[in-house]
Amino acid sequence: MPLALLYRPERLEDFIGQRHLLAPGAPLRTLIEKDALQHSFFWGPPGTGKTTLARIVAQRSGRPFHELNATTLKVEELRKIVKSYANALQKPLLFIDEVHRLSKNQQEVLLPHMERYDALIIGASTENPYFSLTAAMRSRSLLFAFKPLESRDLEAMLKRVQAREKIDLSPEARDYLVRSSGGDMRAMLNLLEAALAISASPTLETLQSLRPEALHDGSASADTHYDLASAFIKSMRGSDVDAALYWMARLIAGGEPPEFIARRMVIFASEDVGNANPNALNLAVDTMTAVSRIGYPEARIVLAQCCVYLASCPKSNAAYEAVNRALKAVENGDLLPVPRHLRSPDHPGYRYPHDFGGWVEQRYLPEPRRFYESKGIGYEKRLDEWLRKIRNEES
Repeated sequence: MPLALLYRPERLEDFIGQRHLLAPGAPLRTLIEKDALQHSFFWGPPGTGKTTLARIVAQRSGRPFHELNATTLKVEELRKIVKSYANALQKPLLFIDEVHRLSKNQQEVLLPHMERYDALIIGASTENPYFSLTAAMRSRSLLFAFKPLESRDLEAMLKRVQAREKIDLSPEARDYLVRSSGGDMRAMLNLLEAALAISASPTLETLQSLRPEALHDGSASADTHYDLASAFIKSMRGSDVDAALYWMARLIAGGEPPEFIARRMVIFASEDVGNANPNALNLAVDTMTAVSRIGYPEARIVLAQCCVYLASCPKSNAAYEAVNRALKAVENGDLLPVPRHLRSPDHPGYRYPHDFGGWVEQRYLPEPRRFYESKGIGYEKRLDEWLRKIRNEES
Protein backbone atom coordinates (compact mmCIF):
# COMPACT_ATOMS: atom_id res chain seq x y z
CA MET A 1 0.00 0.00 0.00
CA PRO A 2 1.37 3.48 -0.86
CA LEU A 3 2.73 5.41 2.08
CA ALA A 4 0.26 8.24 1.49
CA LEU A 5 -2.63 5.80 2.04
CA LEU A 6 -0.95 3.74 4.73
CA TYR A 7 -0.38 6.79 6.90
CA ARG A 8 -3.64 8.59 6.19
CA PRO A 9 -5.02 9.62 9.61
CA GLU A 10 -8.24 7.88 10.63
CA ARG A 11 -8.97 9.91 13.76
CA LEU A 12 -9.43 13.61 14.29
CA GLU A 13 -6.79 13.44 17.01
CA ASP A 14 -4.20 12.20 14.50
CA PHE A 15 -4.98 14.78 11.81
CA ILE A 16 -2.01 16.99 10.99
CA GLY A 17 -2.27 20.65 10.01
CA GLN A 18 -5.14 23.11 9.39
CA ARG A 19 -4.96 24.47 12.94
CA HIS A 20 -7.08 27.46 11.97
CA LEU A 21 -9.92 25.00 11.36
CA LEU A 22 -9.22 22.08 13.69
CA ALA A 23 -7.48 23.38 16.80
CA PRO A 24 -9.46 22.59 20.00
CA GLY A 25 -12.39 24.98 20.10
CA ALA A 26 -12.11 25.95 16.43
CA PRO A 27 -15.52 26.11 14.67
CA LEU A 28 -15.01 23.25 12.20
CA ARG A 29 -13.62 20.90 14.86
CA THR A 30 -16.52 21.73 17.17
CA LEU A 31 -19.07 20.99 14.45
CA ILE A 32 -17.41 17.65 13.70
CA GLU A 33 -17.21 16.67 17.37
CA LYS A 34 -20.89 17.51 17.88
CA ASP A 35 -21.90 15.75 14.65
CA ALA A 36 -23.44 19.04 13.55
CA LEU A 37 -21.55 19.63 10.31
CA GLN A 38 -23.70 20.87 7.44
CA HIS A 39 -23.02 20.53 3.71
CA SER A 40 -19.49 21.81 3.24
CA PHE A 41 -16.86 22.52 0.64
CA PHE A 42 -13.19 22.12 1.49
CA TRP A 43 -10.95 24.07 -0.88
CA GLY A 44 -7.22 24.56 -1.06
CA PRO A 45 -4.01 23.06 -2.46
CA PRO A 46 -3.65 19.31 -3.02
CA GLY A 47 -2.25 17.12 -0.28
CA THR A 48 -3.57 19.23 2.59
CA GLY A 49 -6.08 16.75 4.05
CA LYS A 50 -9.42 17.52 2.40
CA THR A 51 -10.33 13.91 1.54
CA THR A 52 -8.86 12.63 4.78
CA LEU A 53 -11.01 14.96 6.86
CA ALA A 54 -14.15 13.98 4.94
CA ARG A 55 -13.43 10.32 5.74
CA ILE A 56 -12.93 11.19 9.41
CA VAL A 57 -16.27 13.03 9.47
CA ALA A 58 -18.00 9.95 8.06
CA GLN A 59 -16.26 7.63 10.52
CA ARG A 60 -17.09 9.76 13.58
CA SER A 61 -20.73 10.20 12.59
CA GLY A 62 -21.23 6.57 11.56
CA ARG A 63 -22.41 7.61 8.12
CA PRO A 64 -21.93 5.34 5.10
CA PHE A 65 -19.19 6.93 2.97
CA HIS A 66 -19.37 7.25 -0.80
CA GLU A 67 -16.46 8.83 -2.63
CA LEU A 68 -17.24 10.33 -6.05
CA ASN A 69 -15.30 12.39 -8.54
CA ALA A 70 -16.93 15.25 -10.43
CA THR A 71 -15.04 14.37 -13.62
CA THR A 72 -16.81 10.99 -13.87
CA LEU A 73 -19.96 11.64 -11.85
CA LYS A 74 -23.20 10.55 -13.50
CA VAL A 75 -26.51 11.95 -12.35
CA GLU A 76 -28.13 8.52 -12.35
CA GLU A 77 -25.36 7.14 -10.15
CA LEU A 78 -25.96 9.92 -7.66
CA ARG A 79 -29.71 9.37 -7.63
CA LYS A 80 -29.26 5.63 -7.19
CA ILE A 81 -27.07 6.12 -4.11
CA VAL A 82 -29.49 8.57 -2.52
CA LYS A 83 -32.50 6.35 -3.28
CA SER A 84 -30.86 3.34 -1.61
CA TYR A 85 -30.89 5.24 1.69
CA ALA A 86 -34.44 6.60 1.35
CA ASN A 87 -35.71 4.64 4.37
CA ALA A 88 -32.43 4.50 6.31
CA LEU A 89 -32.13 6.12 9.70
CA GLN A 90 -28.57 7.26 8.97
CA LYS A 91 -28.12 9.15 5.72
CA PRO A 92 -24.85 8.73 3.79
CA LEU A 93 -21.98 11.13 3.37
CA LEU A 94 -21.33 11.84 -0.29
CA PHE A 95 -17.81 13.12 -0.86
CA ILE A 96 -17.32 14.73 -4.27
CA ASP A 97 -13.74 15.40 -5.28
CA GLU A 98 -12.82 17.97 -7.96
CA VAL A 99 -16.17 19.61 -7.21
CA HIS A 100 -15.26 22.65 -9.31
CA ARG A 101 -15.71 20.42 -12.37
CA LEU A 102 -19.40 19.85 -11.71
CA SER A 103 -21.49 21.08 -14.61
CA LYS A 104 -24.30 23.53 -13.97
CA ASN A 105 -26.78 20.71 -14.59
CA GLN A 106 -25.07 18.46 -12.05
CA GLN A 107 -25.09 21.25 -9.48
CA GLU A 108 -28.81 21.79 -10.05
CA VAL A 109 -29.46 18.06 -9.57
CA LEU A 110 -27.66 18.20 -6.22
CA LEU A 111 -29.67 21.15 -4.90
CA PRO A 112 -32.92 19.35 -3.92
CA HIS A 113 -30.95 16.56 -2.24
CA MET A 114 -29.02 19.17 -0.28
CA GLU A 115 -32.23 20.98 0.59
CA ARG A 116 -33.85 17.80 1.95
CA TYR A 117 -30.61 16.49 3.47
CA ASP A 118 -31.01 13.17 1.66
CA ALA A 119 -27.25 12.97 2.21
CA LEU A 120 -24.52 15.05 3.76
CA ILE A 121 -22.57 16.55 0.88
CA ILE A 122 -18.89 17.40 1.28
CA GLY A 123 -17.01 18.63 -1.75
CA ALA A 124 -13.28 19.16 -2.25
CA SER A 125 -11.58 21.44 -4.73
CA THR A 126 -8.29 23.13 -5.46
CA GLU A 127 -10.23 26.11 -6.82
CA ASN A 128 -12.02 28.86 -4.98
CA PRO A 129 -15.75 27.94 -4.77
CA TYR A 130 -16.67 31.61 -5.01
CA PHE A 131 -15.60 31.34 -8.66
CA SER A 132 -16.45 27.73 -9.50
CA LEU A 133 -19.79 27.03 -7.79
CA THR A 134 -23.18 28.62 -8.27
CA ALA A 135 -24.60 30.96 -5.66
CA ALA A 136 -27.32 28.39 -4.92
CA MET A 137 -24.71 25.76 -4.02
CA ARG A 138 -22.77 28.16 -1.84
CA SER A 139 -25.96 29.30 -0.12
CA ARG A 140 -26.59 25.77 1.12
CA SER A 141 -23.05 25.09 2.29
CA LEU A 142 -20.25 26.05 4.61
CA LEU A 143 -16.96 26.95 2.93
CA PHE A 144 -13.63 26.07 4.55
CA ALA A 145 -10.29 27.15 3.11
CA PHE A 146 -7.41 24.69 3.62
CA LYS A 147 -3.91 26.13 3.71
CA PRO A 148 -0.63 24.57 2.52
CA LEU A 149 0.80 22.47 5.33
CA GLU A 150 3.51 24.11 7.38
CA SER A 151 7.02 22.68 7.58
CA ARG A 152 6.37 21.48 11.12
CA ASP A 153 3.34 19.51 9.87
CA LEU A 154 5.35 17.74 7.19
CA GLU A 155 8.18 17.14 9.66
CA ALA A 156 5.76 15.56 12.15
CA MET A 157 4.50 13.11 9.53
CA LEU A 158 8.00 12.36 8.28
CA LYS A 159 9.12 11.63 11.83
CA ARG A 160 6.16 9.28 12.29
CA VAL A 161 6.93 7.40 9.07
CA GLN A 162 10.65 7.19 9.79
CA ALA A 163 10.07 5.71 13.22
CA ARG A 164 7.60 3.05 12.06
CA GLU A 165 9.39 2.11 8.84
CA LYS A 166 12.88 2.44 10.35
CA ILE A 167 14.11 4.71 7.56
CA ASP A 168 17.54 6.31 7.81
CA LEU A 169 17.64 9.86 6.40
CA SER A 170 20.35 12.48 6.59
CA PRO A 171 19.35 15.94 7.87
CA GLU A 172 19.85 17.28 4.32
CA ALA A 173 17.53 14.63 2.84
CA ARG A 174 14.89 15.29 5.48
CA ASP A 175 15.08 19.00 4.84
CA TYR A 176 14.73 18.54 1.08
CA LEU A 177 11.72 16.24 1.46
CA VAL A 178 9.96 18.91 3.49
CA ARG A 179 11.17 22.03 1.70
CA SER A 180 10.57 20.80 -1.84
CA SER A 181 7.01 19.53 -1.26
CA GLY A 182 5.28 22.93 -1.22
CA GLY A 183 3.06 22.11 1.76
CA ASP A 184 1.74 18.94 0.05
CA MET A 185 1.79 15.89 2.36
CA ARG A 186 0.97 13.45 -0.42
CA ALA A 187 3.76 14.80 -2.61
CA MET A 188 6.27 14.38 0.22
CA LEU A 189 5.29 10.79 0.97
CA ASN A 190 5.21 9.89 -2.72
CA LEU A 191 8.72 11.25 -3.20
CA LEU A 192 9.94 9.33 -0.15
CA GLU A 193 8.34 6.13 -1.43
CA ALA A 194 9.96 6.49 -4.86
CA ALA A 195 13.33 7.12 -3.23
CA LEU A 196 12.94 4.05 -0.98
CA ALA A 197 12.40 1.92 -4.07
CA ILE A 198 15.91 2.95 -5.14
CA SER A 199 17.65 2.77 -1.77
CA ALA A 200 16.73 1.84 1.80
CA SER A 201 18.57 4.99 2.90
CA PRO A 202 17.69 7.67 0.34
CA THR A 203 20.27 10.41 -0.12
CA LEU A 204 19.80 14.04 -1.00
CA GLU A 205 21.16 13.32 -4.47
CA THR A 206 18.54 10.60 -5.02
CA LEU A 207 15.72 12.88 -3.94
CA GLN A 208 16.96 15.69 -6.18
CA SER A 209 17.22 13.35 -9.15
CA LEU A 210 13.56 12.41 -8.67
CA ARG A 211 12.42 15.99 -8.04
CA PRO A 212 14.91 18.45 -9.52
CA GLU A 213 12.83 21.49 -8.60
CA ALA A 214 10.68 22.28 -5.60
CA LEU A 215 6.93 22.14 -6.15
CA HIS A 216 5.18 25.48 -6.48
CA ASP A 217 2.88 26.29 -3.61
CA GLY A 218 0.29 27.38 -6.15
CA SER A 219 -2.23 30.15 -5.54
CA ALA A 220 -5.39 28.26 -4.72
CA SER A 221 -4.98 28.48 -0.94
CA ALA A 222 -6.53 31.47 0.75
CA ASP A 223 -3.27 33.05 1.89
CA THR A 224 -1.18 32.50 -1.25
CA HIS A 225 -4.01 33.36 -3.60
CA TYR A 226 -4.68 36.74 -2.05
CA ASP A 227 -1.07 37.55 -1.19
CA LEU A 228 0.15 37.03 -4.75
CA ALA A 229 -2.82 38.86 -6.25
CA SER A 230 -2.25 41.74 -3.84
CA ALA A 231 1.46 41.96 -4.69
CA PHE A 232 0.58 41.87 -8.40
CA ILE A 233 -1.90 44.75 -8.13
CA LYS A 234 0.30 46.85 -5.86
CA SER A 235 3.27 46.46 -8.23
CA MET A 236 1.21 47.67 -11.20
CA ARG A 237 -0.10 50.54 -9.08
CA GLY A 238 3.49 51.45 -8.23
CA SER A 239 4.44 51.34 -11.94
CA ASP A 240 7.07 48.64 -11.33
CA VAL A 241 6.83 46.64 -14.55
CA ASP A 242 9.31 43.94 -13.55
CA ALA A 243 7.73 43.29 -10.16
CA ALA A 244 4.26 43.15 -11.73
CA LEU A 245 5.46 40.62 -14.28
CA TYR A 246 7.13 38.52 -11.57
CA TRP A 247 4.04 38.32 -9.34
CA MET A 248 1.89 37.60 -12.36
CA ALA A 249 4.29 34.79 -13.30
CA ARG A 250 3.88 33.39 -9.79
CA LEU A 251 0.12 33.38 -10.25
CA ILE A 252 0.44 31.66 -13.62
CA ALA A 253 2.95 29.07 -12.35
CA GLY A 254 0.67 28.40 -9.39
CA GLY A 255 -2.16 27.41 -11.71
CA GLU A 256 -4.26 30.55 -11.37
CA PRO A 257 -6.85 30.66 -14.20
CA PRO A 258 -6.00 33.34 -16.80
CA GLU A 259 -9.54 34.69 -16.47
CA PHE A 260 -8.94 35.57 -12.81
CA ILE A 261 -5.76 37.50 -13.63
CA ALA A 262 -7.52 39.31 -16.48
CA ARG A 263 -10.48 40.22 -14.26
CA ARG A 264 -8.13 41.76 -11.74
CA MET A 265 -6.54 43.85 -14.49
CA VAL A 266 -9.96 45.06 -15.70
CA ILE A 267 -10.75 46.26 -12.19
CA PHE A 268 -7.30 47.82 -11.91
CA ALA A 269 -7.74 49.65 -15.21
CA SER A 270 -10.74 51.52 -13.80
CA GLU A 271 -9.74 51.80 -10.16
CA ASP A 272 -6.10 52.81 -10.54
CA VAL A 273 -5.58 54.07 -14.11
CA GLY A 274 -9.04 55.49 -14.65
CA ASN A 275 -9.38 58.47 -16.94
CA ALA A 276 -5.67 59.18 -16.79
CA ASN A 277 -5.72 56.76 -19.74
CA PRO A 278 -9.25 55.55 -20.67
CA ASN A 279 -7.82 53.15 -23.25
CA ALA A 280 -6.46 51.03 -20.41
CA LEU A 281 -9.96 49.71 -19.70
CA ASN A 282 -10.46 48.84 -23.38
CA LEU A 283 -7.22 46.86 -23.48
CA ALA A 284 -7.99 45.09 -20.19
CA VAL A 285 -11.47 44.05 -21.37
CA ASP A 286 -10.02 42.84 -24.68
CA THR A 287 -7.44 40.87 -22.69
CA MET A 288 -10.17 39.21 -20.61
CA THR A 289 -12.02 38.21 -23.78
CA ALA A 290 -8.87 36.93 -25.48
CA VAL A 291 -7.61 34.73 -22.64
CA SER A 292 -11.05 33.18 -22.15
CA ARG A 293 -10.84 31.92 -25.74
CA ILE A 294 -7.16 31.08 -25.92
CA GLY A 295 -6.14 29.61 -22.56
CA TYR A 296 -2.67 28.65 -21.46
CA PRO A 297 0.12 28.54 -22.47
CA GLU A 298 -0.41 31.30 -25.06
CA ALA A 299 -2.67 33.32 -22.75
CA ARG A 300 0.42 34.28 -20.76
CA ILE A 301 1.56 36.45 -23.70
CA VAL A 302 -1.69 38.40 -23.79
CA LEU A 303 -1.63 38.81 -20.01
CA ALA A 304 1.96 40.04 -20.13
CA GLN A 305 1.18 42.67 -22.77
CA CYS A 306 -1.68 44.06 -20.72
CA CYS A 307 0.35 43.92 -17.49
CA VAL A 308 3.21 45.94 -18.99
CA TYR A 309 0.76 48.49 -20.44
CA LEU A 310 -1.15 48.99 -17.17
CA ALA A 311 2.01 49.27 -15.08
CA SER A 312 3.35 51.89 -17.50
CA CYS A 313 0.18 54.01 -17.59
CA PRO A 314 -0.30 57.26 -15.67
CA LYS A 315 -2.43 56.54 -12.62
CA SER A 316 -5.51 58.27 -11.23
CA ASN A 317 -8.12 56.91 -8.84
CA ALA A 318 -10.29 60.03 -9.08
CA ALA A 319 -13.32 58.17 -10.51
CA TYR A 320 -12.93 55.39 -7.91
CA GLU A 321 -12.83 57.90 -5.07
CA ALA A 322 -15.74 59.85 -6.53
CA VAL A 323 -18.15 56.91 -6.63
CA ASN A 324 -17.12 55.93 -3.10
CA ARG A 325 -17.92 59.43 -1.87
CA ALA A 326 -21.29 59.37 -3.64
CA LEU A 327 -22.17 55.95 -2.21
CA LYS A 328 -21.10 57.01 1.28
CA ALA A 329 -23.35 60.06 1.04
CA VAL A 330 -26.32 57.87 0.07
CA GLU A 331 -25.56 55.32 2.80
CA ASN A 332 -25.38 58.13 5.35
CA GLY A 333 -28.90 59.19 4.48
CA ASP A 334 -28.18 62.05 2.09
CA LEU A 335 -31.23 61.19 -0.05
CA LEU A 336 -32.08 64.13 -2.27
CA PRO A 337 -35.41 64.30 -4.11
CA VAL A 338 -35.30 64.22 -7.91
CA PRO A 339 -35.94 67.80 -9.17
CA ARG A 340 -39.32 68.14 -10.84
CA HIS A 341 -37.86 69.19 -14.19
CA LEU A 342 -35.78 65.97 -14.35
CA ARG A 343 -38.63 63.53 -13.68
CA SER A 344 -39.79 63.23 -17.30
CA PRO A 345 -38.23 64.24 -20.65
CA ASP A 346 -41.18 66.42 -21.68
CA HIS A 347 -41.44 68.39 -18.45
CA PRO A 348 -41.78 72.09 -19.39
CA GLY A 349 -39.07 73.09 -16.93
CA TYR A 350 -36.43 70.78 -18.45
CA ARG A 351 -33.94 72.46 -20.79
CA TYR A 352 -32.74 70.04 -23.50
CA PRO A 353 -28.96 70.69 -23.81
CA HIS A 354 -28.88 69.90 -27.53
CA ASP A 355 -31.24 72.79 -28.16
CA PHE A 356 -28.61 75.10 -26.69
CA GLY A 357 -25.53 73.91 -28.58
CA GLY A 358 -24.74 70.99 -26.24
CA TRP A 359 -24.84 72.64 -22.84
CA VAL A 360 -27.12 74.95 -20.86
CA GLU A 361 -26.91 76.01 -17.25
CA GLN A 362 -29.36 73.92 -15.26
CA ARG A 363 -29.66 72.32 -11.83
CA TYR A 364 -29.27 68.52 -11.76
CA LEU A 365 -29.17 68.27 -7.96
CA PRO A 366 -31.54 70.17 -5.67
CA GLU A 367 -28.55 71.09 -3.49
CA PRO A 368 -24.90 71.38 -4.49
CA ARG A 369 -22.72 68.31 -3.92
CA ARG A 370 -19.11 67.68 -4.93
CA PHE A 371 -17.91 64.09 -5.29
CA TYR A 372 -15.51 64.13 -8.24
CA GLU A 373 -12.13 65.80 -7.85
CA SER A 374 -9.98 65.53 -10.97
CA LYS A 375 -6.30 64.98 -10.34
CA GLY A 376 -5.34 66.43 -13.71
CA ILE A 377 -3.23 63.39 -14.56
CA GLY A 378 -2.77 62.15 -18.13
CA TYR A 379 -5.97 62.20 -20.16
CA GLU A 380 -7.84 63.73 -17.22
CA LYS A 381 -6.32 67.07 -18.26
CA ARG A 382 -8.12 66.79 -21.60
CA LEU A 383 -11.41 65.91 -19.89
CA ASP A 384 -11.01 68.90 -17.58
CA GLU A 385 -10.47 71.16 -20.61
CA TRP A 386 -13.54 69.73 -22.32
CA LEU A 387 -15.69 70.38 -19.25
CA ARG A 388 -14.48 73.96 -19.02
CA LYS A 389 -15.19 74.56 -22.70
CA ILE A 390 -18.59 72.89 -22.54
CA ARG A 391 -19.56 75.07 -19.59
CA ASN A 392 -18.04 78.17 -21.19
CA GLU A 393 -15.73 78.53 -18.21
CA GLU A 394 -12.42 80.34 -18.46
CA SER A 395 -9.25 78.27 -18.05
